[in-house]
Amino acid sequence: MISSERNNSTIDSVSGNHASNLSAVVAVLTYRRPDDLMELLPELLHHCRQASVGYGIRPPTVLVVDNDPAGGARETANRFGTGVTYVHEPTPGIVAARNRALAESVDVDLLVFIDDDERPTSDWLTALLETRRRTGAGGVVGPVVSAFAAPLDPWIADGGFFDRRRLPTGTEVRVAATNNLLLDLRLVRSISLQFDERFSASGGSDSLFTRRYTGAGFTLVWCDEAVVTDVVPAERATRDWVIRRRYRIGNSWARTELALISGSAETVRLRGALLLAGATRVAGGTARATLGVLGRSPRNRAHGIRIAARGAGIVAGAFGRTYLEYRRPIGA
Repeated sequence: MISSERNNSTIDSVSGNHASNLSAVVAVLTYRRPDDLMELLPELLHHCRQASVGYGIRPPTVLVVDNDPAGGARETANRFGTGVTYVHEPTPGIVAARNRALAESVDVDLLVFIDDDERPTSDWLTALLETRRRTGAGGVVGPVVSAFAAPLDPWIADGGFFDRRRLPTGTEVRVAATNNLLLDLRLVRSISLQFDERFSASGGSDSLFTRRYTGAGFTLVWCDEAVVTDVVPAERATRDWVIRRRYRIGNSWARTELALISGSAETVRLRGALLLAGATRVAGGTARATLGVLGRSPRNRAHGIRIAARGAGIVAGAFGRTYLEYRRPIGA
């Protein structure tokens, strides 16, 4: 278990609220997934009711940020009455939606992010809040477990393409996604932190955001009990998709590393280090995939391709190339 001593004084200094009077919002960002939203919102409201006592906060509410230019989620969100607040953010891209969630929560103390295609498991929100209360951390990260709409290709399973990290509760982490994340917004506001628009169509803005957050001295800790399930549709469970995703992850990681430094000399050194790291992964992954083919081992072949794809993304990022996985057609 980590020590939270350095956080407590910071939280107290930036907050005008007593611990027993904190406000909390659960934010779900959505884009043209009405069926998912209809299924998720009742679950979130249940978790908010469950968390309304015993955690030093006022009853949490739900915020829906609709990133569809047509505002297609309005009707679905409005069905749930006062427990759900709907806002329309027509500017395309996940960064605009994330920053809108921050802007709408300007008077809120705690913000919890969850994706619209995820489902929280039992005691999800209370586990996040309890870990925060017990550790005094500036943020809490929970695990995401994938479930599949159709039987998963054994090659994808062998390659570990959907494997995600699991850590003991209380472990300190320095980077996180916003698919299962509690943040103390008093700390976020104290350093005027926003999601970076340069990553809007590429992904990775959440990684950069949390790296800057922990780089400012605030602590993120893991809560292994706060599980959400990611419902993976058939079109995202193909070999082509998972390979492209690993490439994008490598590309975003390299670009995030570069965004965290300043100075031309440092940038040149880092680009060289990233190029070496990426090329090493490409070479090692290719060798493993080749051995998998020769040895008739689907597992080695899949693992090798996964490693090589991420390495290729890192190399591209080192050269300043950006893979725009989330780019939309104009008006979409």
